Amino acid sequence: MTITHDPELNHLLNRLDTQRERLHQAFPPKRDAQCFIDGMFDFLFPINNQHPRRASVQFVDLSDQLIRILQPLVEDPEPITDDFFHSLPEIYDILLDDVQATLDFDPAATSEEEVITTYPGFYAIAIHRMAHRLHQLGAPLLPRMLTEYAHGKTGIDIHPAAQIGHSFFIDHGTGIVVGATAVIGDNVKLYQGVTLGALQVEKSLANKKRHPTIENDVIIYANATILGGQTVIGHHSVIGGNVWLTDSVPSWSRVYHEAKVSVRNKMDGKVIDYVI
Repeated sequence: MTITHDPELNHLLNRLDTQRERLHQAFPPKRDAQCFIDGMFDFLFPINNQHPRRASVQFVDLSDQLIRILQPLVEDPEPITDDFFHSLPEIYDILLDDVQATLDFDPAATSEEEVITTYPGFYAIAIHRMAHRLHQLGAPLLPRMLTEYAHGKTGIDIHPAAQIGHSFFIDHGTGIVVGATAVIGDNVKLYQGVTLGALQVEKSLANKKRHPTIENDVIIYANATILGGQTVIGHHSVIGGNVWLTDSVPSWSRVYHEAKVSVRNKMDGKVIDYVI
């Protein structure tokens, strides 16, 4: 195909070449970020690796990777890298609490190894905790790249800015959304399809708290939707499946969506056959 005589197509190709050069200089490749976070997960939990390297060797390699990834994003990547890796003992201990929370609450969980290797909820939590630390340290873009990678693998969308306490448990997980300004306390449990979202979506609210606060020891069952920055779910509350909340509830509450069931007489009317 000859393109040299098509001025509009040539103009597009030139624009794309300029864009490629700009993006190459300004942003790290997605693949590098994904390899880094997979390496971090394997570094902390080398269960799936049949031939794990010594931790000290892997530590140096991952540190170098993070510096390279951050170089297009920040003027001096080494302080962020040093602070991130110095925070790993704390992150690791919190993740072990998350594993234990799964074992304590889920009757289907039989071992730490099972939780670490097969639970998408734990994987999403692990990536979030590392991305959240990078977000706290001021790393631009990269934290979001990491949590979106976990989102693509698990269906669990947790913004890296969201604050999450200890012993967090996600069961099944697919379809969970946790917004940027959400605050989640300790010992909280979420089921699939839960949304902790904003009541209004306006750019002018970018610097406001838009997402709810979930206090300690709360359980939120499947497909519940909780919206609003001023909405607080009090501690030890249970939010039932399919509940829609835009107002706060006090501690020790039980909130349920009540379905109405009517049983008709078998002689009433005729059965409608649906054909799909």
